[in-house]
Amino acid sequence: MSKFIFVTGGVVSSLGKGITVASLGRLLKSRGLKVSVLKLDPYLNVDPGTMSPFQHGEVFVTEDGGETDLDLGHYERFIDTNLTKKSNVSTGQIYWSILSKERRGEYDGGTVQVIPHVTNEIKGHILSVAKESGADVVLVEIGGTVGDIEGLPFFEAIRQIRTDVGRQSCLYIHVTLIPYISAAKELKTKPTQHSVKELRSIGIQPDVIVCRSEEEVTRDLRAKIALFCDIEEEAVIPNTDVSSIYEVPLCFAESRLDEIVLEKLSLKTKQADLQEWKDLVKTIKGLSTKATVGIIGKYVSLPDSYLSVVEALYHAGFAHGVDVQIRWIEAEDLEKGTHDLLANLDGIVVPGGFGVRGVEGKLKAVEYARINKIPFFGIGLGMQCAVVEFARNVAKLKNAGSIEFGADEAPVIDFMPGQPRIAGLGGPMRLGTFPCKLQVDSHSFNAYKENVVYERHRHRYEVNNDYRKLLEEKGLRMAGFSENGELIEIIELQEHPWFVGTIFHPEFKSRPTNPHPLFVGFIGAILEQGKK
Repeated sequence: MSKFIFVTGGVVSSLGKGITVASLGRLLKSRGLKVSVLKLDPYLNVDPGTMSPFQHGEVFVTEDGGETDLDLGHYERFIDTNLTKKSNVSTGQIYWSILSKERRGEYDGGTVQVIPHVTNEIKGHILSVAKESGADVVLVEIGGTVGDIEGLPFFEAIRQIRTDVGRQSCLYIHVTLIPYISAAKELKTKPTQHSVKELRSIGIQPDVIVCRSEEEVTRDLRAKIALFCDIEEEAVIPNTDVSSIYEVPLCFAESRLDEIVLEKLSLKTKQADLQEWKDLVKTIKGLSTKATVGIIGKYVSLPDSYLSVVEALYHAGFAHGVDVQIRWIEAEDLEKGTHDLLANLDGIVVPGGFGVRGVEGKLKAVEYARINKIPFFGIGLGMQCAVVEFARNVAKLKNAGSIEFGADEAPVIDFMPGQPRIAGLGGPMRLGTFPCKLQVDSHSFNAYKENVVYERHRHRYEVNNDYRKLLEEKGLRMAGFSENGELIEIIELQEHPWFVGTIFHPEFKSRPTNPHPLFVGFIGAILEQGKK
């Protein structure tokens, strides 16, 4: 039977509950345990698929096409496992399921209430993930902060689970802030005390408290927290700021977090094998060469909108011993003609997105990279922009554009063949993992060293096959195709150090210990170009 670890947050949001879950998951996996992870989000949206990146950050796509919270990206990268759409559930999904059952008469005319119906639905989802995954340990993160009214059904559900599965099969970890008051030069524990008091008022006593702080949490402070919050002193775990998130598992191991968890859950395992992770952190701390990569985006004021792209660039940098420096460039600023923003870049990435805003700026960045032989990587919308720019400026299709942005004279980017022509939110998309056949001797083939690869998609528009022949004649190589050859997956310019565009999102499959081949190829091209 699976054991359950529930991770809650207090005081403020954005404390790093996701990194805490991912790091603990890594430690438990290193001991030979099978680990699965679940994120519970209290918002009423069914999923983040239609939410603005300014509100929610990136949408992470799972192998089976789930549009999920970005924390699932952390889980996959740290634990090195593929999750499913069932690993993320929102209040919207819970209520959708309950109301559908109610309309079908499955409650036999009874009154549908938060307790027991909503809490039972939440518990049922948690237990089904445990059963289907066959995991030894299921880590469950509850989004938001204790005390939020929308989170109460989730807190009540995880309170009940301890009774359902037994106390030795359930453990609660509370992540909280220890703020540093600079004027007093002192860390304060009072917010943590109040947060734990709030948690205990709804029936949950934390077994472990993880203390996020900018400064070192001394033993005296940990003793004080233990006394006021009624837990053992060794179960108060410091989580001080570090230079890289990938150091966190080793910091937790030093504080014996995994050992404490195993003791409380009565689990016996082998010793942790963290050598691969130690080698990774050693590599990160020893990076000497620097490379500056410009990310041309439309949501750059919230960098979490491109979180997986950034991490994939870092991973590829680790593989080459390169410290990748990100320069954020607002696409709309480029529309004003300020090419100075692109000066002194070693590489240019144009990531995914939806909508017409900023597209002309992205097209300028593509043109700059193409003409100046700067390594370029276009992803999703970035690949589409590369096709449009090439069609306009090389193939001389003056009014080339995308049907998404109203192009009707030369729509080199169009709806997927056979799909309903529905614009705006709510239209069908190509979601999840699909095969891609590679052309031999392409940049992509040289990076993957495989004939067929499987990548995750999230898009609605494709390169229009009516223009394929013309674009190829002008020098745009179609380097990757769908299984039936109908859809163009990868475009390239061969007479360029690295000019690659993918309709899929390779960043979702990159891991710090197993970087994605295309990102490795991109950083490699930057190094080669630097030598020249």
